[in-house]
Amino acid sequence: MLNENIKTIRKSKGLSQEELAVKLHVVRQTISKWEQGLSVPDADMLISISEVLETPVSALLGENVVESEADNLRVIAEKLEVINLQLAQGKAMRRKVIHWFLVLLGVVIVAGFAALVVWNSPYLGWDYSDPETAVAGVVVHTFEWLFVRIVPFVLTGAVIGACLTRKK
Repeated sequence: MLNENIKTIRKSKGLSQEELAVKLHVVRQTISKWEQGLSVPDADMLISISEVLETPVSALLGENVVESEADNLRVIAEKLEVINLQLAQGKAMRRKVIHWFLVLLGVVIVAGFAALVVWNSPYLGWDYSDPETAVAGVVVHTFEWLFVRIVPFVLTGAVIGACLTRKK
């Protein structure tokens, strides 16, 4: 009778064995043993259980408790509300991370353009008869050529993305 009442009331409150165990400062296996009727809690623990489950000790020790359908729906609604809140927070965090990534990308691109303007392509005056200098010059020239032709599109996308993901 006690074991069935603990299990029924715990479930009606929407608690898992693990959650109840944490609140009572015992291990989950202890709750399982109580619910299977393999052991019983002592008097002090009965009082703690009644406080956590918000149920009088007499109800725990009395006749079988019938699980009410309204309690189940309320518990499900509360859990769904918590899940919905967690999903909304996750979505807001992802949006914030994407926004700041796009802003940072735009800043890096503008800084890259500024560096290219200040640098003024010094590799054009290098001596290309030396193979090492020639390879380095070709690599730098290729990077600059790709940067100048591709990055404006990336910058435009970053600006548009940052505008679309900003907090409203």
